[in-house]
Amino acid sequence: MKVKVAQCWDDGVATDAKLTGLLRKYNAKATFNLCPGAMPEYERVQPYYVPADYKLWSYKGFIGGHIAIAEIRDVYAGFELASHCWFHEVAGQETDEDFMIAAYDARKFLEDTFQREFRGLAYPCGGVTPGAKQMLRDAGFAYGRTVNNVENIYSCTDTMEFNPNCKFNDPQFTEKFKQAKSTGAFYFWGHSYEMMDKDELWNDFEEKLIMLNSDPDVEWVNVVDLADEINNK
Repeated sequence: MKVKVAQCWDDGVATDAKLTGLLRKYNAKATFNLCPGAMPEYERVQPYYVPADYKLWSYKGFIGGHIAIAEIRDVYAGFELASHCWFHEVAGQETDEDFMIAAYDARKFLEDTFQREFRGLAYPCGGVTPGAKQMLRDAGFAYGRTVNNVENIYSCTDTMEFNPNCKFNDPQFTEKFKQAKSTGAFYFWGHSYEMMDKDELWNDFEEKLIMLNSDPDVEWVNVVDLADEINNK
């Protein structure tokens, strides 16, 4: 049975530059969910480690940096993009109206920059409200991705609350892929900073790409393709 495989990556961090190179090596499609307002205009903020007593958020002491606006055309060339709001605004922490402005402004910026339509959104921190969902739908978004896992993505009844199967570094990744094969689709997500600068983590993800590419039943698709399929049923 053919299985459609989609992946997406959040935040527009500097480690995406390494990730996009790896994905191109295996001709793997991916969607990158970007926050344009968090990106520096001209110079990439390189990843770095912080002291143990660092007071701001980090991932195991690692700050992933940010891709610069001036380089996004090159870094993300050939990949699908989606809104992740302007400054990573979280639905439920902002008014629905302010969240919608942030979601749409990010989409408009990306569309103007790439001269392409981008109809997806990943909810920052997975925050969702009924009002935000309706506003996104009315504005022509095809889907809003959550952070909640499901066994069968085709069980989705509202793509404004679109649940993936798992994260890329889920300990049960391979088993969940095998289970999802019977449904016809597999959808995973993550942040490239979660691999930090650890060769073993990057190598582990590359082995997953090799595993997926070696399966003759796998067809790489974009997230919006899956959402459109569900919405057109």
